[in-house]
Order: sequence, then C-alpha cells, then structure tokens
Amino acid sequence: MATKNGKALQKVLSIDIGGTNVKMLATGEKERRTYPSGKHLTPERMVEAVKPLTKDWAYDVISIGYPGAVRGGLIAVEPHNLGHGWVGFDFEAAFGCPVKIINDAAMQALGSHEKGTSMFLGLGTGLGTALVVHGTVVPMELGHLSWRKGTFEDYLGLRGLEKYGKKEWRKNVARVVERLVSVMFLDEVVLGGGNAKKLKELPPNCRLGNNAHAFEGGFKLWRG
Repeated sequence: MATKNGKALQKVLSIDIGGTNVKMLATGEKERRTYPSGKHLTPERMVEAVKPLTKDWAYDVISIGYPGAVRGGLIAVEPHNLGHGWVGFDFEAAFGCPVKIINDAAMQALGSHEKGTSMFLGLGTGLGTALVVHGTVVPMELGHLSWRKGTFEDYLGLRGLEKYGKKEWRKNVARVVERLVSVMFLDEVVLGGGNAKKLKELPPNCRLGNNAHAFEGGFKLWRG
C-alpha cells in the first residue's frame, strides 16, 4: 500500500449508481467501466455484476453513490428507478471490505468542490442537490421545496423541460440559481446532470460539472 507523509493511502473503488448504468472506477485506473442498471437492479445483482468487472483492479475500500436518501451512511429509502432490497443490505459483507455510502448528488458535489461554499445541482430526470461547505458535504433535497405552482424539481427537472420548453426552462434554471446564491451566500454553483448541456449560457457564479467528479468524490470520502 502506498504511503504519504507516513500514512497509508487506501485504494478506493468508486461506484456511481444511476438509473441507466452503474459506473465504476478505481484509484489509479484511467477508464471507467459500466454495467446496465434499470428497474430490475437489486443490490445483490449490482454486487454480482461489479465483482467480475473489477476483479483485475486493486482496491482496499469502496465508495457507493446511491440515487436516494442516505442518512448516517445508511440507505434510508428504496430507489425510484431501481429494484428493491437496498434498505438494510449489507454491502460490506457482500464485497468483503469496508464500504461508505453517500447520496449520488452529494458524491458529485464533493468531487467537484474546489473552495468555499458550493452547491451542486443535478439537472436530470429530477433535481439532485447537495451543499459543500469548506469540504464538508451537506446532503439536501431542495428539489422538493415549493416554488411558484409546484416545486423546484417541477420546473428544473425533466418534467419542467418538457412542459415549458428549453427557452423557459433555461430562464427557470437561472432564476433558481440566482435565488440560491443570494440566500445561501454561495461562492459558486456546479451544474451537472444529463440536461446541463442543454443550457445555452451558464448563469453567473456557475460552472459545468463532469460525471468524473462522482468518482473523485468517492475517492475523497476515504481521505483525511
């Protein structure tokens, strides 16, 4: 095991679970690997798929980005777009090594954070949100907050994009970002998710995220 300043550096397998694919990358590797997810993916099937796909990678510990609520490092609710059985599943026993679980948006937020106070907004089917304050992740569900005649997610998620069209959707993204920056004293907002690329111009104090940030967030979980 490599060391830095006399401390052992653990090799991490970072797993990002999405509604379409399970993506994985290990410390020191260059190319990520994927496995289809979907409504029939159970945690048992996920483990069974990941193990052979990563058998030639060396890792000591695992980080999992889960598409749902995580409290105290434990999955709190079953996912909307996957199979069942995630709550209470023993990942450490299944993988045979230490495992840390974090919300997928929070993992991307941690990986994309550079300084100060930043907010991650995942513009996808829904609206993933997480706050990072000087390196500390604060998971949130801001998408469910009331706004206008619905919620933030109703306007910034896929439903809002389809209902109002790209032009109005872009305006709504800018309006929500402006409000969040002003009330939360944000240094910057990172816009990620599949629909972020549909923005013509980025609102002030914003930059585009990258899916690779999720893996970096998984690596960061085991540092320090």
